[in-house]
Amino acid sequence: MSKYTSFSVSNSIKGNSNSSVFSTKTPIIMGILNITKDSFFDGGLYLNEEQIIARSKKMLEEGASIIDIGAQSSRPGANLVQADEELLKLLPIIKLLKTEIPEIIISVDTFWAKTANECIKAGAHIINDISAGEMDEKMFDTIAKLQVPYIIMHMQGTPQSMQENPIYNNVMAEVISYFDKKIALLIAKGVKRIIIDPGFGFGKTLAHNYQLLNKIEQLNQFELPVLIGTSRKSMIYKLLNTSPKEALNGTSVTNTIALQKGASILRVHDVKEAMECIKITTFAKNNC
Repeated sequence: MSKYTSFSVSNSIKGNSNSSVFSTKTPIIMGILNITKDSFFDGGLYLNEEQIIARSKKMLEEGASIIDIGAQSSRPGANLVQADEELLKLLPIIKLLKTEIPEIIISVDTFWAKTANECIKAGAHIINDISAGEMDEKMFDTIAKLQVPYIIMHMQGTPQSMQENPIYNNVMAEVISYFDKKIALLIAKGVKRIIIDPGFGFGKTLAHNYQLLNKIEQLNQFELPVLIGTSRKSMIYKLLNTSPKEALNGTSVTNTIALQKGASILRVHDVKEAMECIKITTFAKNNC
């Protein structure tokens, strides 16, 4: 298996303030800012400027290092939003947040190269691509040109088809093979600041998700930051026969397991509780 250069303090990125630094030397939190009406948990809650600013400030105060903004729902069966429509929503919010919170580090959740290019030009810092370049063949070249941190996620199919009977012979082995090929392509294009996300809930059954979680430490072989996104997902609430609103405790459990196995970034709706997971697991690790 190939080895790749991971993030370090020396190659962290900064916002408009020198106090704003993103590094994965220790686990960090990516707070979710959904600006769509149809997201599975908090859709429609953060649509006006006051709500967006308040939500972002609260997540940063609670310990988030990155705010991840998405203008397209990736829930199973969601309608596809094109780049121009994404940009109509995203660009004003990036400008707003950069004005109101200059030190903020913004990740943009998109699989369109045009959206990625325009949002980085507007002041965003990171591109979070759930399709790892599968939805837009121009994305890898765009990231190579932009030279920004790039999150690639494993997904079987598309958001519209991913939960239609996903099948694997060995889900972790196939995810590892997928990342090995994607990372090699990116490295060949000069992209080195890569983060990998196994894609919990994206083209996986309940059993597949827990098989991944049980073996998530195997992704550490890439020596790249591993992002975990289980926050309030169906892998939790369906197992417990509850709902997304009742899935916070289960989210903390899956986050803790992932941290114990080497996860670098937790992508969450609930920053305070995720920060507590990081503090406890880090203290236990350093004092055992």
